[in-house]
Amino acid sequence: MRVGMNIDMERYIRQLMIPYFGEEAQEKLLSSKVLIVGAGGLGSPVIMYLSSAGVGELTIVDFDAVEKTNLQRQVIHAGKIGWNKAESAMEFVSKLNPDVYVRTLKEKIEPGNVMDIINGHDLVVSCPDNFRTRFLLNDACRIKGIPLIHGAIFEFEGEAMTITDSSPCYRCLYPEAYPEKTPGIIGATAGVIGSIQAVEAIKVLTGLGDLLDCLLRVDLLSMELFKIEIKRRDDCPICNGRLRQIYPENYEDSCRIVTY
Repeated sequence: MRVGMNIDMERYIRQLMIPYFGEEAQEKLLSSKVLIVGAGGLGSPVIMYLSSAGVGELTIVDFDAVEKTNLQRQVIHAGKIGWNKAESAMEFVSKLNPDVYVRTLKEKIEPGNVMDIINGHDLVVSCPDNFRTRFLLNDACRIKGIPLIHGAIFEFEGEAMTITDSSPCYRCLYPEAYPEKTPGIIGATAGVIGSIQAVEAIKVLTGLGDLLDCLLRVDLLSMELFKIEIKRRDDCPICNGRLRQIYPENYEDSCRIVTY
């Protein structure tokens, strides 16, 4: 818990009322440092719910500017067209919960900066819209031993997975990237998956509940949820420890590992 910070009992009363949550869990949240990469469709509910829950420090990474087309799903940016998304998110948090300290980084995640960016955080929440950034975050977090919450969305569908030292990693699920294309998205789909990521983050930080160490697939057209067991791949260079640093050539084209 940050020095001199007391729990605002009125603000957090509804979660403090949960018998197995209480002040101990709230103190863990207030003392936590979380990195959120992407302040768009997934990042919006993650930022909203982690800041309202009282996570003490958030680092929000996004180099992009708010456009009118974003507002259908990126709900924290209302009235902020033209703003940098990380800066817009910081202002949103300052109005929602002044307990939360926010840092912003207006840059892309790259092989040359990813290790420095994730360093010092208790948890990373992955909310980008491209495979390259997801692979970079997966590999860097595995090397550093930092838990990672993955999320992705497409039309009415989405997926989420919590990646820890004891679980399979993102490369066990996807050894390489698929061709990128801009997907259609129903805004509420981002809200569902981002909310799941936020809940998983709270569980990681407080030690409560069972983590989502499988892949959760959600089909909102049929309202079906699928838990898919993912096993560690014997040939995964991240899980078997062969890859111990970030090499730029591993994040070109298909993002397949070519250098150890």
